[in-house]
Amino acid sequence: MGYFAARIGITATLAAVLAVPGHAATSIWQVDPNHSAAQFAVRHLGLSTVRGAFTKVNGTVQLDDKDISKSTVEVTIDAASVDTRVADRDKDLRSDHFFDVAKYPTITFKSKKVEQAGAGKLKVAGDLTIHGITKEVVLDVDGLSPAVKDPWGNQRAAAAATTKINRQDFGVKWNATMDNGGVVVGDDVNITIDVELVQKAAGKSGD
Repeated sequence: MGYFAARIGITATLAAVLAVPGHAATSIWQVDPNHSAAQFAVRHLGLSTVRGAFTKVNGTVQLDDKDISKSTVEVTIDAASVDTRVADRDKDLRSDHFFDVAKYPTITFKSKKVEQAGAGKLKVAGDLTIHGITKEVVLDVDGLSPAVKDPWGNQRAAAAATTKINRQDFGVKWNATMDNGGVVVGDDVNITIDVELVQKAAGKSGD
């Protein structure tokens, strides 16, 4: 039970994004859930790193290409979509040992500040809510990529973001002590967010 807990993701979430070229001063981009993921990694027994992901990620980016600091990001992750490729572990992560998805079904991120951090890089600060607790985190973002048109006429761009959180800060506290004094689940959770954004052409779709 409980193996490596809170690889949050979500991290949030997701939320990671911005800086795509466009014609209008402000443009709206949707996170494409079929081509995006919030991934996490956490130490197990102090020996190995266990990785997983949240597979249901949705969100919206309002991009101001004239002033990137006026851009905003909002992301919602279905906490029950946690997937570590081990069914019993995923069941435990959904339980009240960890994410308690029956009580806290979503993980959310809402940006508060976006700033340029060098060529092709951004820092996005915002409120991450996990397990009903909200803390400010900062995402280090690579991208956005230049926009491309897909075969269905939609504009697409991509970005990747990373951050690190302590699961204890979000009330995800389950653990067990080993004979050597170590613990089963590490507290630090490394998060990687890969997002593909889409501006759909009128009457078009695509997968």
